[in-house]
Amino acid sequence: MSEHNRNRDRLLSEEVVTGFHLATVRAAQATIDLLGSGDKYEVDRVAVVALREALGELNVDGLVLVGEGEKDEAPMLHIGERFGTGNGPSLDIAVDPVDGTRLAAENRPGAVAVLAVAERGALFDIGPAHYMEKLVSGPAATELSLDLPLAANLELLSSALGRPVSDLVVAIQDRPRNAGYIAEALAAGAQVDRFADGDVERCLRAARSGSGVDVLVGIGGAPEGILTAAAVRALGGSMQGRLAPQGRREASRVRDAGLDTGRVLTLDELCSRDSWLFLTAITDCRVGGEGILRGIHRDNGVVVTTSWIIGAGINPLILVKRSAE
Repeated sequence: MSEHNRNRDRLLSEEVVTGFHLATVRAAQATIDLLGSGDKYEVDRVAVVALREALGELNVDGLVLVGEGEKDEAPMLHIGERFGTGNGPSLDIAVDPVDGTRLAAENRPGAVAVLAVAERGALFDIGPAHYMEKLVSGPAATELSLDLPLAANLELLSSALGRPVSDLVVAIQDRPRNAGYIAEALAAGAQVDRFADGDVERCLRAARSGSGVDVLVGIGGAPEGILTAAAVRALGGSMQGRLAPQGRREASRVRDAGLDTGRVLTLDELCSRDSWLFLTAITDCRVGGEGILRGIHRDNGVVVTTSWIIGAGINPLILVKRSAE
């Protein structure tokens, strides 16, 4: 058996899957007493500490390829950080201990602890990039392109789904940088789902049928883009991305890293091989046809978490874990 196949088999082993699942569970559990506190920085800090500790226990040679936190001046699992015992498969991860820190701090739906796992070298290295323009939809949307106007993409999606443009729901993060996309979607006659936070959740919904979102477009977090790509690949959806620096400093750093901000990145470039995604709901969230994943809560002195796991060749798994405090 080749080294590639040995690593792939070990990536999908029960021990590795269980370990990464529990890592997101522990990150979510750490936030339970801070939900609704208004302190998004403390929410992020405790989740990072718990997740880092859990990752350190895994029998893997792990590398944080895509971390989160720097652009928000929050604690982070930094890019290039090593984790695990060093014994086992060589894996890269993209990680966000809390996607939607503000949502968690205000105890509103959509906050999740999430990480994507793939073999070493399979995930696109965004380097110092903080922002990415994304186009995410389901498996029928293979002709959509970031090089096309949004109206043209909506016409293509309308034909692929057999539904009028007026029936399509376009998710767009409600930020000034996306005002043009919002105006284009409305002018085309589509419905616009404006959201403030929770980039990953909306991307996952866009990649799946029956979620209430048909396509996501606009500029959001680059780390979330890699997390999304791993999930979209496992789900069989469609995605493109393009790095989109939002300031001179970021643009200079991205350019110095040798990254091309003008090139559209395909899904195969964003995530080139089989991957897994592990997500634990911190507050109630929706990831597609499974309905609502209940956020972390207490039930008669027991902490209850709900997780969603996807990987190549398996149907999405929902796991409910009850842990004594």
